Amino acid sequence: MATHETDRGYLLDNRQQEAGERFRALSELFDPVTLRHVDEAGLTAGMRCWEVGAGGPSLPLALAERTGARGEVIATDIDVSWTAEAETSGAAVRVLRHDVAADPPPSGVFDLVHARLVLGHVTDRAEALRRMTGALKPGGLLLLEEADPALQPLLCPAERGPEERLANRLRNGFRSLMADRGVDLAYGRKLPGLLRDAGLEDVRADAYFPITSPACAVLEDATVRQIRAGLVEKGLATDEEIDRHLANVAAGNLDLATAPLVSASGRAPLG
Repeated sequence: MATHETDRGYLLDNRQQEAGERFRALSELFDPVTLRHVDEAGLTAGMRCWEVGAGGPSLPLALAERTGARGEVIATDIDVSWTAEAETSGAAVRVLRHDVAADPPPSGVFDLVHARLVLGHVTDRAEALRRMTGALKPGGLLLLEEADPALQPLLCPAERGPEERLANRLRNGFRSLMADRGVDLAYGRKLPGLLRDAGLEDVRADAYFPITSPACAVLEDATVRQIRAGLVEKGLATDEEIDRHLANVAAGNLDLATAPLVSASGRAPLG
């Protein structure tokens, strides 16, 4: 959920207040999707999990509910300030400050390695993927989930009037800012092929995106406030346009969507 900084800096800085709002909205939107894949994969008591770029505490705690006291969940991120409460909850969760593309994986091997909305923002994606794949036990599952803004680029898929047109123009500005920071806007669709290239077996993938949800409005409000200075500085929007868009979001009359979240998984060979 939280991501790792590129050389030019992570656009959605985890140290800002809006980051917590974004994490909560992303959890509401996508935790059920992630946990459906985890449950289908057969995560049970006693297993070990590595949650990469955990961001908030929700997923580490949900994984710990499934692995129980005999299992272990290691939640890592460059900035663990939003994850720390998972370690003090009494659950079998360990939180570590860690850069997935630069630091050795946590010790031991894992039944599940999971990263959501992480790799698209990492500068050395190939190295991060190699480290996560290498941390799997034989038969262990790697579950990667990435957005694909190029696949569905609109904030308002039903562009009915000026409010939706403004929303879509600001979303286009957001994509431009992400591309400037080195984000791969088409990374989600590449995941199945990357998992096969990494030698994983039984590769599967699907995609999900809500077209309207209260959490989509919370996510959009927090995101726009967080990137506001960048939009204005680059001439992608004016302060007046941003204020108008935020008022439109608050009014609750826009059907706001997210980019598709592609969930792809593969297993390490048994032999």
